[in-house]
Amino acid sequence: MNKNFLDFMRKYSGQKIAVGVSGGVDSVALLHWLVEIGMDVVCLHVNHCLRPSADIEAEYVQDLCKKLGVECHVFSWCGEKPTTGLEDAARIARYKFMTNFCHKNRIRFIATAHQADDQIETFWMNLARGSGVYGLGAMRGESVMDGIKIIRPLLNVFRRELRDYCDSRGIKYFSDEMNDDPHYTRVKIRQNRHMVQDAMGVSDERILLAIQNIGRVREDMEAHVRKLVGRVTYAGRAVFGESFLFDLGPDIRLKFLGTVIQTVGGDRYQPRLNALLGAMDKLRGDCKFTLGHCTIRRLGGRIIVVREGQKTSFRKRYGKKRIKQISSK
Repeated sequence: MNKNFLDFMRKYSGQKIAVGVSGGVDSVALLHWLVEIGMDVVCLHVNHCLRPSADIEAEYVQDLCKKLGVECHVFSWCGEKPTTGLEDAARIARYKFMTNFCHKNRIRFIATAHQADDQIETFWMNLARGSGVYGLGAMRGESVMDGIKIIRPLLNVFRRELRDYCDSRGIKYFSDEMNDDPHYTRVKIRQNRHMVQDAMGVSDERILLAIQNIGRVREDMEAHVRKLVGRVTYAGRAVFGESFLFDLGPDIRLKFLGTVIQTVGGDRYQPRLNALLGAMDKLRGDCKFTLGHCTIRRLGGRIIVVREGQKTSFRKRYGKKRIKQISSK
């Protein structure tokens, strides 16, 4: 069994973990590996009702879990679907089903089967968008969604190893035809990724190493930003001086503002880079505008961020002395 997987899972020993299993090779292998190392798992399968084979796959996952002695729950995302952004909507629905189940059953962790090939594809997709450190670090081994920790123990395991594991043991799995549809950017990258190695000799392993190195830089930057946000955010709002913001380096400044807006506004994601750049330009002078379900106001040397619909008055709770202290810490 893969050492990277074993090392990752060691700290979750003794914990109950929900596992997202689609019926594809990655998630089927992950389920088997977790059972093999004796983890206490429950299987969650979401039938998106998008393909003719969806019901068959749901039945297979249930049968597989019976053979492995694993509790299994199937959720169906039926009804009307959006005409655009279907893939993203399906992902949001999938995680909503799983996190709701975990909250109801007091399970703190969900394991997903994202693996090294997914990680490299995410890197190339973000590179094509012109992403910086935060995007090029690709997926995280651990993240939080709706209060549940999402863990990805296969990010350093390539799909070929998972497929070999299943094929050598006669373990059945399904292939999603959408994974071969070149209309999707990820599929285009998957089908042409070999050209980087063929033309320039840059292997997938070296790209994965670069992603890991970028990820460590991202973690250090985010730890610093979290401390800064903690110093200015309280009572559901953030208040700070303009020097506190503009004395920060450009990258830290943007991440700080994005994290403040996400924290106060409660959105799942931070505003996009272009929106943050526009906000930063506005904040160079007196202004008042909305972004990320927040109202942001600058008056003189003071900046306040509140949830949209709340008052942006400095006087009620925050005097000049308090703002000055926050700016000079």
